[in-house]
Amino acid sequence: MKEKLTGAAVGAAMLSLCFSGGAAMEAARTALGVCAGTILPSLFPFFVLSILLSRLGVPQHLGRRLAPLAGRLFGVSGAGLTALPVGLLGGYPMGAACVAELLAQREIDRDEAERLLLFVNNSGPAFLIGAVGAGVFDSAKAGFLLYGAHAAAAILTGLLFSRSREAAEPAPPRPGEPFTAAFPAAVRQAVGAVLTVCGFAVCFSVLLGLLESWGFFRLLGVCTQERRVLASGLFEIGSAVGAMRGLSQSPAHLALAAGVLGWGGLSVHCQTAALFADSELSLRRHTLGRLCSALFSALIAGALAPLL
Repeated sequence: MKEKLTGAAVGAAMLSLCFSGGAAMEAARTALGVCAGTILPSLFPFFVLSILLSRLGVPQHLGRRLAPLAGRLFGVSGAGLTALPVGLLGGYPMGAACVAELLAQREIDRDEAERLLLFVNNSGPAFLIGAVGAGVFDSAKAGFLLYGAHAAAAILTGLLFSRSREAAEPAPPRPGEPFTAAFPAAVRQAVGAVLTVCGFAVCFSVLLGLLESWGFFRLLGVCTQERRVLASGLFEIGSAVGAMRGLSQSPAHLALAAGVLGWGGLSVHCQTAALFADSELSLRRHTLGRLCSALFSALIAGALAPLL
């Protein structure tokens, strides 16, 4: 039955493309513009640097210093905790990509990778401050507020689901790869990763365009701008940010934006799943973490909004 439903859904999507090709092309064109203008410039350099640092062995050395703090606060290893700043600075799905690289290098095990995915995969400052703060609310201060709420939500989620971990003596760090070998490999991996991110962004943007053209949102009663933001944010945050344009800086609207950005959209979840396609890793904790991030981000942003 599951296979039949999946096949029927894919067939319906194919028919929709045939009868609503114009809407699909426009949605794809918009998504490609977002990829070229936002995703590639903001994510690709971070992908390269993150993979390069891992191949050079930097997380192993840094993990030895972070091990006591990481174990007491978050119940993870020092090497694993290095994924948190990467995720908070690089944006979706840099945190998950860092975890995948650590898992591939056997710096962490599968259980720790699943626990890290609760709180290290986050949106970055370039997107929150630039695209959302300045682009939607015409205020860099609003962007900083959203980013602060997002970072605080990630830390709170990590603390909430932490469990005690004995501070074991870290293993001696293995020598990293030579730079001449690590850099070309990092660029190749980064190209594949960022193309995957762009691919999912385009696919979900086209899906939203098809749903719009067939009146799906009107059928559900999604007639207000706030409901459209929620419906778009369920699938893809780029489309949700586009739907946010024109919202005021009210506490309710900032909380709505923070919640949608904390969830990340099904596109981010698929990007994360693609990173761990060969590891048979369960992503249930990642989904739980995104739900907690959405809730905490919305509450914190709504509470701090009157300070603007």
